[in-house]
Amino acid sequence: MERQITLLLVDDDAEIGELLSDLLRKYNYAVLTAMNGRQMFHVLAENRIDLIILDVMLPDEDGLTLCRKVRSQSSIPIIMLTANGEDTDRIIGLEMGADDYMAKPFNPRELVARIKAVLRRSHDKNLQPAKKSNESDVYEFAGWQMETASRRLISPEKIEIILSAGEYALLNTFVTRPRRVLSRDQLLELLHNRTYGPFDRSIDIQVSRLRQKLGDDPKKPHIIKTVRGGGYLFAPPVERLSLVEKMQSHG
Repeated sequence: MERQITLLLVDDDAEIGELLSDLLRKYNYAVLTAMNGRQMFHVLAENRIDLIILDVMLPDEDGLTLCRKVRSQSSIPIIMLTANGEDTDRIIGLEMGADDYMAKPFNPRELVARIKAVLRRSHDKNLQPAKKSNESDVYEFAGWQMETASRRLISPEKIEIILSAGEYALLNTFVTRPRRVLSRDQLLELLHNRTYGPFDRSIDIQVSRLRQKLGDDPKKPHIIKTVRGGGYLFAPPVERLSLVEKMQSHG
């Protein structure tokens, strides 16, 4: 029997928490709640959580600070809830490692769609009944290695770099489409299944975070290059090996 997906809703508004919990349970999600950071970490310590829905405005420590703390310890997907029009919160949230964000007030169905999209990116290897042939692939580029089965990124110095679900999805999108200009519209559709708005900086922020993980100089990037008026291009050649081929080459 498939395990029920468990969400953690962190919001200090009890009424909103109850309404969202009831909604999400109708979609067969198990929902746990917390009203502050202390309660959130207690729930995380005692339960297996698949995704966190985290409000920015919280008592004591705010959601942005909590997002950073969670991300420093774990790659659990995080969707931030921000006040309507607070673009700064959205941008900082993505920089802190959130996988997606939604502005209040929002359409409940859109929240469910976002949850499904983020979970699909984060847990696809667990939710699919059979493994795809490329799930054990290793992509090599510029001295780096990315293993799809374990979602490990290994630096040229053989150090494992921890990626969030969003960072892994973006890197996977690039390595499977090397030396090809991808517009922001294409990237947002591939990653989030939605279109790019004139003030939407989420892709640029995710690229910036990924560049940091790859040690790619943002002023003179050599791995993820910015194409003026076009989008982004993954510049280095990419070699795809099966995990078996990789082990044989190092045997």
